[in-house]
Amino acid sequence: MAPNARLDHRNPLVFDTHELGRRPGALQRLTRTIDAPKDLGVQGVIGVPEGAPVELELRLESVMEGVLVTGTARAQAEGECVRCLEPLQLDVEAEFQELFSYPDADDRGRVIAEPGDDAEDDEDRFFLEDGLFDLEPLLRDAVVLALPMQPVCQEDCPGLCSECGARLADDPDHHHDAVDIRWAALQGLAETMTDGEKDEMSGAEAGVDEKQEK
Repeated sequence: MAPNARLDHRNPLVFDTHELGRRPGALQRLTRTIDAPKDLGVQGVIGVPEGAPVELELRLESVMEGVLVTGTARAQAEGECVRCLEPLQLDVEAEFQELFSYPDADDRGRVIAEPGDDAEDDEDRFFLEDGLFDLEPLLRDAVVLALPMQPVCQEDCPGLCSECGARLADDPDHHHDAVDIRWAALQGLAETMTDGEKDEMSGAEAGVDEKQEK
């Protein structure tokens, strides 16, 4: 990702590497709890609610070409079970690692006169800006990969009844009596008939019986 708009050091997801320095091998460990940004997760499926606490543990390592960032994010995601549609909560732990390059160095750490000459390479790289880096794009990708695409409230969730929509976990013995398909149409017709129609049919059947007796 090529450098673009200036980073704001007041943003809780923007980190300063000046204290780390540029001496290869230097290490710095950071912990920070931030409010989750908007739309952190799989939209419409499961995600960390905006403003929920996200615990970050970071390890910054100075290398020849930039700063190698390794970290873990922990938070609680919320969503809906894909089987029974009940709300659920899930602890998520996302791990990530990315190199933030110095703008004035190539991928071997050599100083270059005009950074950004190779636009295609720059699009796939993250850069430091005045010693700052933005963790948000990296955090978003890591959380999405750590979340299930089809979350369930429990591994053996039986889901909903296909006939009436009842939650099967609440009633393990739930079932519907099977109806012989050959009689289903007649049963449906009988249920829709009025009492008068039934009386007429009964009278007609009685008349037929009388004729047969004669």
